[in-house]
Amino acid sequence: MYEYIKGTVTFVGPAYVVIEASSIGYLLYMANPFRFSNKLNKEVTIYVHQAVREDAITLYGFKDYNEKQLYLKLISVSGIGPKSGLAILANDDHSGLIQAIESEDVSYLTKFPGVGKKTAAQIILDLKGKLDELEGVSTSVEGSVQQELSLSTNHGPVNEAIEALAALGYSAREIKKIEPDIRKLNKETTDAYLREALRLLMKK
Repeated sequence: MYEYIKGTVTFVGPAYVVIEASSIGYLLYMANPFRFSNKLNKEVTIYVHQAVREDAITLYGFKDYNEKQLYLKLISVSGIGPKSGLAILANDDHSGLIQAIESEDVSYLTKFPGVGKKTAAQIILDLKGKLDELEGVSTSVEGSVQQELSLSTNHGPVNEAIEALAALGYSAREIKKIEPDIRKLNKETTDAYLREALRLLMKK
């Protein structure tokens, strides 16, 4: 079992990052890999959860210990799988998530992909009153993104953000609903477009 991996970011994609440590490249699925776009070829420490199934061994990455603990609590809920857990974490407002659970706000929770009313009710039942120590947890990487990605026209920041939304489990219908608003924005990085897209999806 891994607690964290310290190494160099060698790849950032819509669904995962690759961290090289001791000449081994670790593929880590993450809620928002593009938070590490400005860390390419730099050393980082990423907390890790290893999931073992009969047909696969998968690593999930998190920016810090608290984010990992929140993820572990989410996937302990019946009906929340690894992918759904990442989709919930992708939203920056983790404090809002915790408040929604504490206030039994089912409508807020059902805005996440893969979370229906039954699952939302189960989240509240299982986690209400158990997340106090994680209040205020944030997904943002320390410091703003300074490095603009060198991407071709066909794989620009907007398209990369849309690919990331699909990887998180949002449907084509949901994405198309906000795509016109996203394309009107003037952002420099995929991370910025993805954060705005997630904010709009939570408002729909």
